[in-house]
Amino acid sequence: MTRLLRIHGLVQGVYYRQSMIEAARRLGLRGWVRNRLDGTVEALASGPAEAVQALIDWAHRGPPAARVDEVRVQETAQEPPAAGFVRAETV
Repeated sequence: MTRLLRIHGLVQGVYYRQSMIEAARRLGLRGWVRNRLDGTVEALASGPAEAVQALIDWAHRGPPAARVDEVRVQETAQEPPAAGFVRAETV
């Protein structure tokens, strides 16, 4: 299963991306996470459905300093990296 997430709130400058990378790697997911110029964080997560859902659940909380207002999740045909979960460039 592959999902594209857009996380809204106080999610930049609070260790959100690195915390998501650590959570995704623990779950064995492939994908990426990046800041967006509009202040949101975007992530692509791919793997077993239960693991992707666990990351979506984590995204609603984020790290302690974050304030997550909304997580939008959509199906996507985008291909994740061949291996690992990485930080991508801001867009």
